[in-house]
Amino acid sequence: MKRSLLVIDVQNEYFTGKMPVTYPEGSFDKILQAVDAANQSKIAVILIRHEATQKGAAVFVKDSKGWEIHEELLKKEFVRIVDKKLPGSFTDTGLEDSLRAMGIDTVVICGYMTQMCCDTTARQAVHLGFSVEFLSDATGTLAVSNNAGEITAEELQKAILITQAMRFSNVISTDEWIKKINEK
Repeated sequence: MKRSLLVIDVQNEYFTGKMPVTYPEGSFDKILQAVDAANQSKIAVILIRHEATQKGAAVFVKDSKGWEIHEELLKKEFVRIVDKKLPGSFTDTGLEDSLRAMGIDTVVICGYMTQMCCDTTARQAVHLGFSVEFLSDATGTLAVSNNAGEITAEELQKAILITQAMRFSNVISTDEWIKKINEK
């Protein structure tokens, strides 16, 4: 098993912008722990960055402060930054080719938001033949309210993790994952 840690959309928009991630508390610390563990175990870390392309977009506008990757991540070792314009990290990005060139067969998902870009990327990975490990406490979300209804951040996180575990991913905590990669 050869892994790559995908750190999805850990951008300022989710910290100081219009979409603050609220659940689970401490998810950013868990992301940093996962990156550190990956670096110690020589697991390739790839940072993913989202850009909004809709006309008049208010969030994730290229070159804005909210679009930038959180500075703490940029201090860590990583292979590359992959820019994307849709929720799935594989869509028109070259990510699949990069992973295949490195001999990766398993992607590890962490980052934001659990129900959108993390979930979509995990599903795409499975469709492309990769195994997926989904870090339950190193992904995060916020409460959502729209014309279809409303859901708390905790309920949304739980629903996505349960769905991922049904078919797509090995859902695991960061501490369990670190223990697992250190056992080899």
